[in-house]
Amino acid sequence: MVQIGKLNTLRVVKEVDFGVYFDGTPLGEILMPRRYVPRGTKPNDELEVFIYLDSEDRLIATTETPYAMVGDFAFLKVVGVNAVGAFLDWGLPKDLLVPFREQKQKLEVGKTYFVFVYLDGETNRVVASAKPEKLLNRHPPDFEENQEVDLVIFDQTDLGYKAMINKTHSGILYKNEIFQPLENGQKIRGYIRKIRTDNKIDLILHKPGYEKVDPLSTQILNKLKEQNSFIPLSDKSSAADIYSMFSISKKTYKKAIGALYKAKLITIENGGIRLN
Repeated sequence: MVQIGKLNTLRVVKEVDFGVYFDGTPLGEILMPRRYVPRGTKPNDELEVFIYLDSEDRLIATTETPYAMVGDFAFLKVVGVNAVGAFLDWGLPKDLLVPFREQKQKLEVGKTYFVFVYLDGETNRVVASAKPEKLLNRHPPDFEENQEVDLVIFDQTDLGYKAMINKTHSGILYKNEIFQPLENGQKIRGYIRKIRTDNKIDLILHKPGYEKVDPLSTQILNKLKEQNSFIPLSDKSSAADIYSMFSISKKTYKKAIGALYKAKLITIENGGIRLN
């Protein structure tokens, strides 16, 4: 069965001056314009093609592959806005529509947004939604606390960063628990820290068991962030230098950086410590 908005392997049934037609049963014959037809293609050949509707609502086949297909989440750039909605560059001649009803705020030309690509059941058009969280969180989470998961960073808020979890749910990484640079679109491994009673999910990047960093370790991590990820104080530094920066003893400092090292949050170098 032909799936609009996805790749399909279809058989060529006839060739015409302006292209070829595929057997698109039960949707009828589907045209591939001549500019997309591979040289030497003839009737009964099978090709893998992407199917979508053109501006005149005709089914079109192409050998070009879009940046995202139906069922995919992706970061796409807005290339136009009109009275219907915003249009995204998704790698095909016809841009991808984000209807106004699928926008949390008005999308702006030139900016990139995290969207979900889907098939509109009424029009059979491939469109996108800029409200990915309602699509991500359609079912109660079945994760376990401390479970390792795949994350994709997709938004930044006052609290921290929102991340997609295993392509099914969203959660939040709190900024006071992040000790490395993050950016939208970044793929990273993380852990389920907590699933709240409202089914919202708290995430953490480092291995569970090290999340309860004591105040001194937190102070050291924050100082590392301020100093471009490096502090010129190691376990070999003088007690005076350590006290000058942190007002603590060398013994206390060595214990704190030892815990951070075991948690794989830092590396200890000859001249100091570095944030991982």
